[in-house]
Amino acid sequence: MSAFAGRAGFVASDSGPAAHFGNPLGEQRLLARGRAVVELGLGVVTVSGPDRLSWLNSITSQQLTGLAAGASTETLVLDQSGRVEHAARVVDDGSVAWLLTEPADAAPLAAWLDSMRFMLRVEVADRSAEFATIGWFGESAPFASTDLPGPPVAEWVDPWASVTPGGWGYAAQEAHPASDWTLRIAVVSPGTAEAIAASDEPAAGLLAYEALRIAAWRPSLSDVDERTIPHELDWLRSAVHLSKGCYRGQETVAKVHNLGHPPRRAVMLHLDGSDGVLPAPGTPVVSGEESGEKEVGRLTASGIHHELGPIGLAVVKRSLDPTATLVLRVDDVVVSATQEVIVPPGAGATADVPRLPRLGAVRRS
Repeated sequence: MSAFAGRAGFVASDSGPAAHFGNPLGEQRLLARGRAVVELGLGVVTVSGPDRLSWLNSITSQQLTGLAAGASTETLVLDQSGRVEHAARVVDDGSVAWLLTEPADAAPLAAWLDSMRFMLRVEVADRSAEFATIGWFGESAPFASTDLPGPPVAEWVDPWASVTPGGWGYAAQEAHPASDWTLRIAVVSPGTAEAIAASDEPAAGLLAYEALRIAAWRPSLSDVDERTIPHELDWLRSAVHLSKGCYRGQETVAKVHNLGHPPRRAVMLHLDGSDGVLPAPGTPVVSGEESGEKEVGRLTASGIHHELGPIGLAVVKRSLDPTATLVLRVDDVVVSATQEVIVPPGAGATADVPRLPRLGAVRRS
């Protein structure tokens, strides 16, 4: 049950929190300006015990050993082939590591972590039912002056605004849309969430937040499929430390980054909104060719931005021409789309290893 369900205009999302309160674009403007809060409904997993950070460091993609109390980061759980299985926002309070993930991933993440404990001094718990997650943009929370029954138990600051130590950004850094991304998320008790909801502070729904996320090129677990590696979403920027010790999937991360290229790449799509149709995540992205249309990727997220209009994130083939005009079909409606490159086709191969001549090849003078 959403703490904001009693607000006027409340329309629930599929996951429970508000999708909107009757004015998604107006809510989005307030949220972007740091004048509104959004109930995110994230899953909350805690890891306690003296070995928690060194243990998490050994099994996930980020450098977590020595993480200072109150410091925020994010990390990924990869499979043996380097594909993304779980993603978590991480903040440690000095005795407990708080992991925030998508609602449906909390139980699977907690179960996987629990299976990896062995003899280490750690305790894992899925505490999603005990806490709410409230987000906003800017340093000061809009509810800072509200009389609350208790303070947040943890506060996570999104590192997406810049390339983190040990990370790597494939997208052009000049004029990157995340340069002013200042998302913060507070983990609060249900009583505190209800007090915020009962106050006069403006609230936005998840539709507003999702459009802002897309415009900032901010990856999420919702953009991941069974083949996704971090490079494809430019997730080395904030969730991977390239010079830390070994962890599951690390060989693929290093090999693709140093010697190869990610097989797919993320793009932001500017969608034609003239028919008033917004393609849903999962819609095939098609490129028209002389020999016929060809599927080149899939839409992972879509929304209507208060300045950019209809936009989406998609993962497409690396070889797709960045200037190609694309189309997406929604029933009988054809929605055209143009690409804005996030991960360029030439991403990777940073080691610049020279190619050796093939055995038996004849060198021509």
